[in-house]
Amino acid sequence: MNESKTVSLYLVPTPIGNLKDITLRALEILKSVDVILAEDTRTTGQLLKHLEISNNLQSYHIFNEHKAVEKLVERMKKGEIFALVSDAGTPGISDPGFLLAREVIAAGLELQSLPGATAFVPALVNSGLPNDRFVFEGFLPHKKGRKTRIDALMEENRTMIFYESPHRLIKTLEQLAEAFGGDRQACVSRELTKIHEENVRGSLDELIEYYQTNILKGEIVLTVAGKPEQKESREEKRMAKYGKSKNSN
Repeated sequence: MNESKTVSLYLVPTPIGNLKDITLRALEILKSVDVILAEDTRTTGQLLKHLEISNNLQSYHIFNEHKAVEKLVERMKKGEIFALVSDAGTPGISDPGFLLAREVIAAGLELQSLPGATAFVPALVNSGLPNDRFVFEGFLPHKKGRKTRIDALMEENRTMIFYESPHRLIKTLEQLAEAFGGDRQACVSRELTKIHEENVRGSLDELIEYYQTNILKGEIVLTVAGKPEQKESREEKRMAKYGKSKNSN
């Protein structure tokens, strides 16, 4: 709770497409930290080159995170300051950042997450679906547990947000249509903030038909309306309030 405590780890969002979406504070942090931890050093290296930032770059990804965390925390305890970035968007959202953030907090070190780019927020707003309440599901399991996860959402009445890859989108749309009904409204957002940004809205059945004949490329966010809430009829409300009529059989 001590605001003057030195920050050991910054979570720094990077642009999801348009490189102008980097914040001034993100630039400042990336220049000033001792080490930048990157999901893919090649991707981040290209970004840093574009931003004219020269700094120490180290790999931190899903395949080495468990081995790396303990050593990184020890280095932070000795005073090194790190910034964690993902390939695009906010670290910790559907990428390895969560584990490191959790261990830094557990070690009593200070962590700060900068505000910035993330794909699901503009996708949700662009969809035109209710956004006062929503649930972020990230990537569905590829095989085991996929149907179980979808079935568990059948009664969900909040807008649902998924990340998906181009080659699995149609399969996902078909599975959601089978579970929720083909008339459920949805939106497929791809290439957000880029030149070829596209938001295709319609029922799940309409989206399936559209993508069977249209080429699909780029990163995808799928937004799906929640289950419509049942509206009680006037008679049902009256019965709930006053009970069953004495004259009914």
